[in-house]
Amino acid sequence: MDHPDRLHLRDYLVSADIGAFQSERGQTQRLRFNLTVELGQRVSGAGDQVDQILSYDVLTDAVAAGLADQRYNLLETLAEKIAAEVLAHPRAARIDVTIEKLDRVPGALGLSIIRQKGRVTAEAVTRRPVVIHLGTDRPLTSPAGAVIVPAAPGLPLPSTGDQRRIALLALDQAAWALAGRLGLDVSDSRTEMDWSIANGLSTVWAPYRMVADEIALSADTVELALWLAGRLNAERLELALPEGTSLPDAPAGSDLTIARLP
Repeated sequence: MDHPDRLHLRDYLVSADIGAFQSERGQTQRLRFNLTVELGQRVSGAGDQVDQILSYDVLTDAVAAGLADQRYNLLETLAEKIAAEVLAHPRAARIDVTIEKLDRVPGALGLSIIRQKGRVTAEAVTRRPVVIHLGTDRPLTSPAGAVIVPAAPGLPLPSTGDQRRIALLALDQAAWALAGRLGLDVSDSRTEMDWSIANGLSTVWAPYRMVADEIALSADTVELALWLAGRLNAERLELALPEGTSLPDAPAGSDLTIARLP
């Protein structure tokens, strides 16, 4: 029998105010979470690319989102919320959620549920980011969860070799330099960006890893910023363009707002 690949989170301890009894209200108790997720496709085909897998952060974020949603009387309700959060991910097919209370009895008491995709309703809220195309010398006060596209460094390129890939690699260097100036982290994968956006943290995009094989894309930073805004379903794209330069149009059918960076 061909068994699916699985991802797991084991013995994850969090303290929370939970429980139906009056003695449990107003004080925290330790909860232990064990999550096992069956994947819809084998990880052997991921090519060692983080964006091709279900990240472990999806599991810990589901626990955090479940606990942040409300105060629960029942572990059963919390377990259902966590299952729905994880199964909202396209690579998750089935999940086993076990939650145990560790402070009610000398041992542990709790429950386990098993849910499959299509059997639960996912209510996860997705934060829509702002993508900012930033000039090299421009100061920035970024909104929470912004993704910043660096400007081209303006360095001379070699006369031989793949000019596009060399230019993209130069943008990666510019991203690291800009991140150091702004005190931000660098993201070169969709997984890292999604995590930063969900946690309200701004990040600087190093584009090479994501777009090197997107042959239709040039290394033009405005074109890259527009492409990234579409991929992230951003609500707004702010471009550092000279006065008098026309702003590009939003993709057809998109509600993306494109504006000149103040």
